[in-house]
Amino acid sequence: MPELPEVETVRRGLEPLIGHRIVACDVRRRDVVRDRTIESPNPRRGVINPDSLGTGSVISALVRRGKQLAMIMKYHTHERVVLLQLGMSGQVSLVSTPRIPDAKHVHVVWTLDDTRRIVFRDPRRFGGVTLLPDQQTLDRAWSQLGPDALSIRAPLLGSAIEGSQRAIKAALLDQGVLAGVGNIYADESLFRAGIDPRAISGSLGPDRVRALADSIRAVLRAAVRARGSTLRDYRDTNNTPGSAQLLHQVYNRAGQACPRCGHPIESTRIAQRSTCWCPCCQH
Repeated sequence: MPELPEVETVRRGLEPLIGHRIVACDVRRRDVVRDRTIESPNPRRGVINPDSLGTGSVISALVRRGKQLAMIMKYHTHERVVLLQLGMSGQVSLVSTPRIPDAKHVHVVWTLDDTRRIVFRDPRRFGGVTLLPDQQTLDRAWSQLGPDALSIRAPLLGSAIEGSQRAIKAALLDQGVLAGVGNIYADESLFRAGIDPRAISGSLGPDRVRALADSIRAVLRAAVRARGSTLRDYRDTNNTPGSAQLLHQVYNRAGQACPRCGHPIESTRIAQRSTCWCPCCQH
C-alpha cells in the first residue's frame, strides 16, 4: 500500500498543474467516487454535478496529510475539493498522449486546458475519489489524523504515545497517532532507531522517543528522494517506479542477515501486519 513517500511523490509530480483549468471530467466507474458535496444516503450512486468534479475550475493547490492527497479547485464564487486515496493499488498519472496507457482500470479522468489529463487508476479498488464541498470540510476530515510523519518531532510523538500499552509498531501504524507511516516505513524507522517493534509505546523514555522521531523523518525523507518504494503497483505521475525499496534494511527480509550485525532478521505479526526486525540491533 502506498505510504507517505509515495503519496508525496505523486503530489510533487502534480504540483506543476497549479494554475491550470480543468475543462472536463470523465467518470468511468461511478462506485469509486464518493460525492460528499450533497446529502445522499449512498454517495457512490447517482449523477454527479460536473461542478463537484472540478469542471471549469482552476487547480489552486495540491495538499497532503499522511497518505491522503487533495486537489483544491477554485471557481469565481466558491471552491471544491477532490480527495484522492490510493488504497492498495491506486495510481495517479499525468498523461499527455492521445491514448491512455493501460486504460482497463482507469476510473476517473480530468482533462486540463492544455489537453493533458490527470488519470486515476485503481485495479483492486481499495482506494477512491471523494468529492468535498470546500477546504473547511477537508480540514475537519483531516483533524482525525495525527501529525504528519514527515515533520514529526519528539514532543508531539511523545504526547501521542504517552501511557499507551500498545506495541510501538502498532502505535506507528495508527493514523490517528501519526499520519503517513505504514508497514514498510514503520519497520525501517524502528530499525534505524534501534527499537524493538514489540516494545511498549508508553515505556519509551525521552531519548528513545527523540531517536524514533528523528529516524522517522530521516527514513521518510530518504524514501521521498528515491521517489517512493515500488514493490508491486506503485508508480509516480510519469508511470515510473520508485527506487526506495533498494534502501530497505529489514522490511520483508526475514531470515536474511542484518546489514549491521549479520544476525538473521526475525519476523512476527503485530497489529495483523508482518513485522521484521533484528533482535541484536533492536531492543
